[in-house]
Amino acid sequence: MIIPRDIVPALALSLAVLLPHSAGPYIALMLIGFGVAIAGHLTNLRWLIAAGIVLIFLGAFLFPLALNLTESTPPALKNR
Repeated sequence: MIIPRDIVPALALSLAVLLPHSAGPYIALMLIGFGVAIAGHLTNLRWLIAAGIVLIFLGAFLFPLALNLTESTPPALKNR
């Protein structure tokens, strides 16, 4: 099955709308990843360690990057 090139960017933009705009969910995903990786080390299960590393990577880099790349304007900084 061949996917037309016009559909892929539209699909990525529509899925990026689902990403949260606050840091809380990303921090929680990273902490869960650390917990999963630690549990993997304690049980000597390599796939569990890998799953924890993937969760950390998603929460720390990939999802925030996708959110920043799909926004048309950067978020405004607030003075205190």
